[in-house]
Amino acid sequence: MDEVLPGVLHWTTFHEGIGQPVHSHYFVEGAALFDPRVPDEGIDELGRHGRPETILLSNRHHLRHAEKLAAAFDCPIRAQRLGLHEFANGGPDVQPFDFGDTVAPDVIALEVGALTPEDTAFHIATGPGILLFADAVIRNGDGELSFVPDSLMGDDPEGVRRGITEALRALLDHDFDALLFAHGEPIASGGKERLTTFVNGHSGSA
Repeated sequence: MDEVLPGVLHWTTFHEGIGQPVHSHYFVEGAALFDPRVPDEGIDELGRHGRPETILLSNRHHLRHAEKLAAAFDCPIRAQRLGLHEFANGGPDVQPFDFGDTVAPDVIALEVGALTPEDTAFHIATGPGILLFADAVIRNGDGELSFVPDSLMGDDPEGVRRGITEALRALLDHDFDALLFAHGEPIASGGKERLTTFVNGHSGSA
């Protein structure tokens, strides 16, 4: 685990189901875990920084180790309501939130959609401001911002990219300088400039 910004913890674990590393975060002041897997240091290490009070999923595919952590800390799991069908019929108890909701102290859920209806970006109002992304934006092997591969975009990858680009452009109205990703290393500073460049570079397809 590392502290990517004061009070914001980041860690990487290997996700056996998709065969690659994934990224989790803990906003300590807001007592919120994002898309968490258990860190290599163990569950107790998270509690040492302060007891989590909520687990937030940026989309329905990021349950990861949320059930185990919810049981350990006796806290709810929450996801945007358009993705709750994933957990019906005997799935885990996942509580809904809506776009625009304050889902934890200083954390607002913002709409991205396009890739999946519930795809969420979280704005975290700490330090210079942070945006945390699900799958709409990732970092590739070179560390550059990227979309997920076309094979994960359904029948209309071009349309999905247009939708994501439009959503990202709207997010630029928010105050932030750092970017966090479910798939990719954090960008602790200069994130707004990089996201602006990415959006402008794809404006022809938007």
